[in-house]
Amino acid sequence: MSLEQLRFLIPGWYDVLEILIVAYVLYRLLLFLAGTRALQILVGITALGLIYFAALVLKMNVITTLLGVVFTYGAFAAIVVFQPELRNALARLGRSRLIALLAGSSKHAVADEIADAAGRLARNGTGAIIAVERDVSLDEYLEGGTPMRATVSAELLTTIFTPYSPLHDGAVLIRGDQMIGAGCVLPLTQFPVRDRSLGTRHRAAIGLSEESDAVVIVVSEETSRISIAVRGKLDLGVTPDQVREFLAGATDEGLALTGAGSDASPA
Repeated sequence: MSLEQLRFLIPGWYDVLEILIVAYVLYRLLLFLAGTRALQILVGITALGLIYFAALVLKMNVITTLLGVVFTYGAFAAIVVFQPELRNALARLGRSRLIALLAGSSKHAVADEIADAAGRLARNGTGAIIAVERDVSLDEYLEGGTPMRATVSAELLTTIFTPYSPLHDGAVLIRGDQMIGAGCVLPLTQFPVRDRSLGTRHRAAIGLSEESDAVVIVVSEETSRISIAVRGKLDLGVTPDQVREFLAGATDEGLALTGAGSDASPA
């Protein structure tokens, strides 16, 4: 075989560029899935694919047929399973950096109010759960609560969670600088929680952070401890200043706090 015939095996600059683009996209995809349920599901799908090809080589017709049916209808199931992640990804694509920069001052003001409220509630031993919406909409959780429209303020948050008030027993949902709902019921995590001392509020905070990209602040009624849940991970024993710093510069890279400890559901 001549060198001329093997020339097609030598990549050109265009091929290298294409390979680098694909590698970067795959890297960002895996980075996006890291720490979520989607990564575990993706690993399961990959395992099924390997089993399918092994069965195909070994001519195991029953297994091949069954897995063929699974893969045929699996695309529809994947859309349902990955719904939160797909919404999150599409929202990120449509997010403008310019708008984010213009909203920077508002974000800091909201962070100040929430951190102030968390500090007051912790000092008073008042339980609370506050969910801050990011890219994924929290509208579906308004159905079980009371819709409202009010500017975020520490005074109002403290009043809502005052014991025996009509809305103290649920979560407050925040979008931008507006409180859009109170007394809202959040989904509990379905994964086992290692720390048995964590109650319903903490399980609900972890549950919502698994289903969306929201930042959830919890104040424990029993211990007066403040915690933050993000992407299925719970950071325990944070300070109001840490709450302020995290909310003002919240990212999707996970928690960057130095709390007393953390608890997390399986990814």
